[in-house]
Amino acid sequence: MARREAYAKAPFPQACERSYNCPMSDTEIIRKPEGPPRIPGARAVRPKNAATVMIIRRDAKKPRVLMGKRHSGHSFMPDRWVFPGGRIDRSDYRAPAATEIKPDAAALFDRYLPVGRGRALAMAAIRETWEETGLLLAHTAPVRPAVGPWRDFVNQGALADLEALEIVARAITPPSVGKRFDTWFLLADAERLISLERQADCGELEEIAWVDFDEAQNLPLPAVTRMMLKEAVLRMDDATRPKPFMRFRKGAMRPDQL
Repeated sequence: MARREAYAKAPFPQACERSYNCPMSDTEIIRKPEGPPRIPGARAVRPKNAATVMIIRRDAKKPRVLMGKRHSGHSFMPDRWVFPGGRIDRSDYRAPAATEIKPDAAALFDRYLPVGRGRALAMAAIRETWEETGLLLAHTAPVRPAVGPWRDFVNQGALADLEALEIVARAITPPSVGKRFDTWFLLADAERLISLERQADCGELEEIAWVDFDEAQNLPLPAVTRMMLKEAVLRMDDATRPKPFMRFRKGAMRPDQL
């Protein structure tokens, strides 16, 4: 915990100090689907449940976000920079945690999802962050039994910090794409990491970096990731703003509200 307490608590810069490009508007849309196309004549693929987390570091003049570059061999979004995250594993429903989801976030999950799935999504985001980046969004804790992919996480002397997560948005891949995800975008402060020093990871991301929001917009990004970066900037000024729900309507990916 001493390392966490030593983390600098500099405030986010005020709006006048930022030069972030083109904040996301409520009418912004994505017309060109990204990802492998659906096989002609085949039925639309059911989206897989997934979650990703934007971890914001604020110990410099500008806030920075944790991002990683996907390997060129991936069938979905190769060579693109993304936030850590991934699909739900069955163990995410049962894995222990140090804290639980905040009531407002839990209520929003429960409005759209079966009971328990929202917590599993949040656990998946934290687990995948560990697997992809070697960083623990967690509290220190005695080692205890765990199953599946959580065994390695718990063996670090850590339990997931679900309370650290805020819901930012949700996006569902268009039906014309052959590999689809129903992804919840979450946000956490890097102060909630046990340490900023990365442990050994599984190498799922080719490169990992803390990138300020201007720099991030110049990276090769999926369109939805670019939009979520803009949304995160807006939420720094107004945490109560509506949460976008991106889904395919009238020939394009259009933002609705959760």
